[in-house]
Amino acid sequence: MGWQPEQWTTAQLEARRLAAARLLRAGQLSQAAIARQVGVSRASVTRWKQCLERQGLCGLHRHGRSGRPSHLTATQWRHLFRVLRRGAQAAGFENERWTLRRIAQVIAREFQVRYQFRALGPALHARGWSPQQPIPRARERDDALVAAWLKRDWPRIKRGLAVAGVRLPSWTRRVTRFGPGWAPPGPHGDIPRSCVA
Repeated sequence: MGWQPEQWTTAQLEARRLAAARLLRAGQLSQAAIARQVGVSRASVTRWKQCLERQGLCGLHRHGRSGRPSHLTATQWRHLFRVLRRGAQAAGFENERWTLRRIAQVIAREFQVRYQFRALGPALHARGWSPQQPIPRARERDDALVAAWLKRDWPRIKRGLAVAGVRLPSWTRRVTRFGPGWAPPGPHGDIPRSCVA
């Protein structure tokens, strides 16, 4: 079997089981050949054959997801995300930082539903919402001034240190790389033979 996705969807898994069932019913291939053709183990094909004999094709169709259903309805989740987008201070907290504990408090206040805060992370991620940590940044930072300093003053300072014989830290040196960007940098002088003239 050729390329396979890293993670199969439930529909793809069901389609694979049904394709194997068609091959099993045709009776022209061995279980090992069917396993190779659909890209599974022989044990899986054996299990599917037994299920097919007991329950027919209905047994190989996908079943509903297991797990506890959400405490909030789809409308309540939408309302919660509107509250979260307004900000933590608008929800009554002292700063703009959302934490899972705070979100659990908002859910309890808005919907009278108690969520264990650790269970909220996967539930929020499954609905496409992820609280991001703000990047600490000085309010007084002036990007144009920083760029001008790096262009005008830093080369002068660097030259002065080099003249004085001071060895610069490695993070100040520009790294020159050869080869494709995805290749890891090798030790100095490690040149592939095909590149040597």
